[in-house]
Order: sequence, then C-alpha cells, then structure tokens
Amino acid sequence: MENTSQDIRQLNEKIHQASAFVDLLNIELGKVIVGQRYMVERLLIGLLAQGHVLLEGVPGLAKTLSIKSLSSAINAKFSRIQFTPDLLPADVVGTMIYNQQRNEFVVRKGPIFANFILADEINRAPAKVQSALLEAMQEKQITIGDTTFKLEEPFLVLATQNPIEQEGTYTLPEAQVDRFMLKVVIGYPTKEEERHIIRQNLNPDGMSAINPVINPADIVQARKLVREVYMDEKIERYILDIVFATRHPEEYKLQKLKPLISYGGSPRASISLAWAAKSYAFMKRRGYVIPEDVRSICFDVMRHRVGLTYEAEAENVTSENILSEILNAVEVP
Repeated sequence: MENTSQDIRQLNEKIHQASAFVDLLNIELGKVIVGQRYMVERLLIGLLAQGHVLLEGVPGLAKTLSIKSLSSAINAKFSRIQFTPDLLPADVVGTMIYNQQRNEFVVRKGPIFANFILADEINRAPAKVQSALLEAMQEKQITIGDTTFKLEEPFLVLATQNPIEQEGTYTLPEAQVDRFMLKVVIGYPTKEEERHIIRQNLNPDGMSAINPVINPADIVQARKLVREVYMDEKIERYILDIVFATRHPEEYKLQKLKPLISYGGSPRASISLAWAAKSYAFMKRRGYVIPEDVRSICFDVMRHRVGLTYEAEAENVTSENILSEILNAVEVP
C-alpha cells in the first residue's frame, strides 16, 4: 500500500505540472467569452476525454464563439458546417470530382477534415447527413469513393441544437445522441455578465485577439495523461451504481422511478462517466478521481441517456429530476 500511495503522489505531481495549460486556456478564452465558464469547462472535458459535445441553448449564447475561440487558442483547424434541410452528405465529408486535365476522378475533401467541427443546428439536416457525420465521430475516419482517410487528432465534433424551434427539424435518434459524450444545456448570462457583453461588443477595441497558447500535439499528449489518472475501485463501483440505478431503480429502493424510465444508460454511459471524471480531475490538477468529480459531470454525461416514459412527460418529470433522485439515493464512497 505504501508503494501505491507513493505512486499516486508522484502521479499527482506529474499531472499538477502537466495540467498547467488548462489555466492558460481559461485566461485566453476569458478575453473574449464573458461568463459561460460552465460551457467552456465542459468543452475542455470533451477535448481531453476524446468525447464529442452536444450544446443545447437558445441562439446568441456564444456557443459558436466559444468553440471558435478554443480552436484558436489551441492553434487547431476549425470548420463550421451550417446544417440545413437541403444539405447532402457530400457537403460534409467531400466527394469525387472529375479532373479534365488529368482525365481522372480526384477526391475533394469536405469541411469535416479539421480538428474542431462545429455542426451548427445539427437537428436541421436529414438523417442521411447526420449518419455521414456519425462515421467520422465513431470511427475517426471518412470513406470517399473507395478510399478511407484517417482524421487528424485531436478530432472533436461540437454540435449545437436550438431547443425552442421544432419546425423543420429532424430529431436526433437516441442511438445518435448516445454518441455524444456530453450534452450541455446552456443558460442565460447574469445581468452583470450581460452588461459586460454589451460593453465589449460596442467597443471593438476592447475585444482582444486570441493567441495560441498550446498546439494540437500537446492535447494528444494530455489525453495520454488523462488515461493515467488514478481511479479507485470504490469510484468504479460508484459509477456503476449510478448507471445501473437508471436501468433497475427498484434495486436501489427507487421503485417510484420504475414507471418513469423507459430505458437507462448503456455501457457507453459508464465509459463516458469514467472518462469525463478523469478529465475533470485532470483539469482540477489532481492525479486521482474523487466522488465529487463523478457527481459534478454526471448530469452532462447522463441527461441524454435516460429515456422518459409518457407517464414521466405527463407529470413534467425531466431526466435531471430522475438523476437527482438517483444521486441522492446511491451511496457515496
């Protein structure tokens, strides 16, 4: 045991030094983004845990600005794809075009060939386009014609959807939503923050340019370190209890939740919860995971993975309500 605690101490020091860039990124992003610390923190968790992020919020909450600023601070390639009902898969991944001079078909790569992809209003495009994006998200590769291209690391899809308008939208199927590690719901800024936003936008000279503070290779290196963050068996059991409570609530004395849940989290939910907890610990400059890490990111990892029955919807019960009940009932190690 002595040896283990010694190892954890060394790992803690190593991660404390290696995670210093998180503060640099926050300072850099703070130049442009007012408030929204929660959203920025979640974007970084997705980046470090190799997980895609779905952002839900009304227009004008700096979703696009945050993602663009993050890619500038990391000196990475950024692509924005505006999803519309007439978008085709080739508009996203690319296509084969005929080159008359060379008398042959050549590949023209689409905007998906970048490090950061902003899929704006992802629920506006038909299922065919959404599934083209899925291969890229899951396999980190793209097939055009009979050639398969590996995508550059880090590769991160950040999708946005507007919760208000449902006219002309194609709801993402559950299997597709499950591919997103985190679903982050973004709220309005405070009055003080909004005053600052007004001033910043009315005074163009007050807007600072974002400088690159790290490069994509550093992120790939940091991801390897996130893997090394120590997770105790007790924490693993805690994660499993939370996920299993969404499948079998009666085993955790939560019989009243049984008629409200149509389906619980899949094994992907458990994996995502563990990854995100490790990333959160890394960002807090710690070499080990504590229960608080799991609790703090639980809603973002699980809210889109708990299906609600008609009964739950009739009673205005949300997945957040169910997760709160589960977190209060499951024993904390």
